[in-house]
Amino acid sequence: MTVLVAYLLFSLFITSARSSFIRQFTDVDFNKNLQEEKGARPNPYLEEGQYLHKHQEISSRDYTASASKRVEGLRDRAPSSYSLKMESFNTLLKSRYPTRYESRPFAVGGYNWTLVVYPKGNTKDRGSGYLSLYVAIDNLTLVAAHQEVYADLRFYIFNKNEKKYFTIQDTDVWKFSTFKTMWGISQALLIDTFKDPKNGYLYDGGHCEFGVDVTIPSLFEKSELFSINEKLQNPKFTWTIRGFSTLTKALVSDLFSIRGIKWDLTVFPNGRFEEGKDLAMYLNMDRNEKFRPYEKIYVLAKLRVLHQQQLSNAEIQLDIWYSGPGYGTFGWGGNVVSLADLRDSSKGSLVNDALIVQVEIEAISSTKYLPN
Repeated sequence: MTVLVAYLLFSLFITSARSSFIRQFTDVDFNKNLQEEKGARPNPYLEEGQYLHKHQEISSRDYTASASKRVEGLRDRAPSSYSLKMESFNTLLKSRYPTRYESRPFAVGGYNWTLVVYPKGNTKDRGSGYLSLYVAIDNLTLVAAHQEVYADLRFYIFNKNEKKYFTIQDTDVWKFSTFKTMWGISQALLIDTFKDPKNGYLYDGGHCEFGVDVTIPSLFEKSELFSINEKLQNPKFTWTIRGFSTLTKALVSDLFSIRGIKWDLTVFPNGRFEEGKDLAMYLNMDRNEKFRPYEKIYVLAKLRVLHQQQLSNAEIQLDIWYSGPGYGTFGWGGNVVSLADLRDSSKGSLVNDALIVQVEIEAISSTKYLPN
């Protein structure tokens, strides 16, 4: 009796094990083998450890994408770095697997790059429901293990309706390295927008075109520093003109120096154009001052006719730029006071036929060029 019970239990165990083995094979291995017999293979990128194969960077950035950093538009000009035209793209859109297409390498700036397209979006970079576009750098073209390459990227999607390229770029510069080999836009364009033939991105039965501009900006070798000094030592020059009533032509002062630059004042007793209505004054930079090509000097100043009885002065404000020889004007000014007011003794500007004029430079710029 004991032997019979043991035999029955052993038979039940074998039957259960066979049922479990057959069910497991049928649910997984059989379907897998059947697909492989028909030419299908599991997508190698589905494996967690090999999702991007040699390109380990799966994020479009190290932080949450900001819409304010993205610039979009339409342009006529085709991509300058690489163009990828694809036919029967609908087939990739119907694939059951989250496939991607990687172009052949192209050279920019001494490095090899590839354009990577995710037809159904890079789901590991918040790209679900979008077309995702990336650029990957070939590690073998990086000279040192810790070398970093900064690049500006602009992606293109051709729109046949507009006969222009829809462009997407980020205002940030992308830093490629052996640790971050792929960067791009995970949400380049909604898949529903892309695949609707009415929108012009997918045309002629499934044709489309993608592209990219890879620009490697070099660091500047020349620079300049522009600054404005508003705290000047001895910013005023005062000039007393005697025998004013006898003057008929323009009078020029002696040279004076403010902030290391030589200047002079020109007074026109009957106006700049001898119209006989106003007194005009001009602040002139000495023509022997040395300028570098294209250099300009900003000056904020006041030209005054002083009231000799300590009342309000007549003045005009200068807010101007001085340029070097052949690049602009050396003197600036204008009418300061009418001759009628000047000759009115109650105004106090002209006393004993003496006129006192003044310039006060309130701010002046300087520019340093590197290298000198």
